[in-house]
Amino acid sequence: MRMRNKPWAAPELNACPFFVRNPAEHRGKWQDFFARRQPIHLELGCGKGFFIAGLAPQNPQINYMGIDLKDTVLAPAKRNIERAFLAANRVPDNVVLFPQDIERIFQALGPQDTVERIYINFCNPWPKPRHRKRRLTYPRQLESYQQFLRRGGEIHFKTDDDGLFADSLSYFAQSGFQIKWQTADLHALNLPQNVLTEHEIMFMEKGIKIKALIAEFVP
Repeated sequence: MRMRNKPWAAPELNACPFFVRNPAEHRGKWQDFFARRQPIHLELGCGKGFFIAGLAPQNPQINYMGIDLKDTVLAPAKRNIERAFLAANRVPDNVVLFPQDIERIFQALGPQDTVERIYINFCNPWPKPRHRKRRLTYPRQLESYQQFLRRGGEIHFKTDDDGLFADSLSYFAQSGFQIKWQTADLHALNLPQNVLTEHEIMFMEKGIKIKALIAEFVP
């Protein structure tokens, strides 16, 4: 979806204490950014931040990272996260947002930045065969995440796309991951711990079933 330009986005983000403009400067030392040294959970393609806003205020024992590419998306995410923390009567001291091309995630995160969990929610399915290498669950991408995902760490994946889900099961198996759990109809399970994303709400309203899985890194 094409986002409208937001002239206020860059100045507001640059003034935000939990936004980092140049993430490569923190590579290998992200724990020092947060108020507390504790497990890190990373969302790839955080969009407008609804998912992190639903998690971070309620889980102060975890540090959250949200990555997307453009200020036009990250600025609304910043506002949604601030509102969620305000409602929880907390300051956002366990969250960071930064812009990063996920295909080059290794530029921002290194082996010292041990990540316990990665969330991939409703990424672009890239259905054409010539584009599939751009999928966030494609083997070369999964292998790049292994630079900072700890052994035994997990990837939590949700999608509305049947083809992407079926292919991803194969991608994980090829790349040193074991499927711990999967479902072809997430909302039929009524899991209280499931945090909705912006796209998830839209797909629910259209009656589209959500596929989900948890894959464990077991090299």
